[in-house]
Amino acid sequence: MKIVMMARNPDLYSHKRLQETALERGHTFDIVNTLRCYMNIASRRPEIYYNDSKLPIYDAVIPRIGASVTFYGLAILRQFEMMGVYPLNESVAIGRSRDKLRSLQILAREGIGLPVTTFAYDPSQTEEVIDLAGGAPLVIKLLEGTQGIGVVLADSKRSAKSVIEAFRGAKVNILVQEFIKEAGGTDIRALVVGGKVVAAMQRKGAEDDFRSNLHRGGSAIPIKISPDERSTAVRASRAMGLNVCGVDMLRSNHGPVVMEVNSSPGLEGVEKATGIDVAGRIIDLLEKQAKPGKTKTKGRG
Repeated sequence: MKIVMMARNPDLYSHKRLQETALERGHTFDIVNTLRCYMNIASRRPEIYYNDSKLPIYDAVIPRIGASVTFYGLAILRQFEMMGVYPLNESVAIGRSRDKLRSLQILAREGIGLPVTTFAYDPSQTEEVIDLAGGAPLVIKLLEGTQGIGVVLADSKRSAKSVIEAFRGAKVNILVQEFIKEAGGTDIRALVVGGKVVAAMQRKGAEDDFRSNLHRGGSAIPIKISPDERSTAVRASRAMGLNVCGVDMLRSNHGPVVMEVNSSPGLEGVEKATGIDVAGRIIDLLEKQAKPGKTKTKGRG
C-alpha cells in the first residue's frame, strides 16, 4: 500500500511512529509538507504538486494538519479525496472538530454529555452568559485556541466578567463553560480507532494549573474507563465522523462530559503511559479500509 502523510514536521514522535510502523509492514510511506503542496484544480483531473513534481496516486492519506494551517490543509486534503485517495480522517470531519462551537453543537444534538456551555456576541450580555453557565468559577475558552492556550479559569463573577468583556471588546470569540470542580484537575483522553477505544489515559495538570495538557507539564497514567465513558468516546467520534481521534472527557457528578474531540491526537503520551501500540492500530485500520474512492464525501462539503 502507498501511504502519504500531510505533516509539517516529520520528526514528531507521532509521525515517526506511524512511518516506522507502515514501513515495517512493507508499505511505502511518504511525508509531504502541507504548506509546500499546491493544486491544479482542473475539470475531472485533480492534481497535487509538491516540490515542482506531480504527486502520484496514493492508496491512503494520513492528515496531520496543524491548527494554524487548517484552512489550507483541508483544501489539500479535499484534493486528495477528489483524486480517490482514502483519508484516515475526512476533510469534513476534521473541519467539524476544528470548530469548537460547531463540534459542541453536534455533540449536544446527539445527546452526548457536555459541560454547560454558553456563547454570545454582545458584551452587554455578559451577566446573562455567566448566569446561564452556572456562575463562577467558570472556564473561558478562545474558540481558536489549541493545546490549552487561550483557556482561562475565572474564580469569581467579577473576574469572569472582566475577562469576558476584555475578550469581546477585542472582538475575540469565546465559549464560557461551567468548571467541573469534582474532576480535581484531571481528565481522560480516550483514543478511538475505527469505532473502538484502543487506549485510555488519565492526565493531571501541573501543580497550580487546572489544564491537563501533557506538553504544559502535566502527567499521565493508564486508566480503565467505565462502560459509560467508553460509550461516550465512541459516540463522540461517530458524531464527528472521525475514524481516529482523541476524546477528552471529565468525570462529573452527572457522568462523563466531553471537553474536546481531537482529530490529530498525539501518540507519545498515550503510548508511553499505556504501552499500547496505537500506531499499529491506526495502520491496521488503513490496511482494512483503504480502497480507491472509498471516501464518503469525495471532497464535497
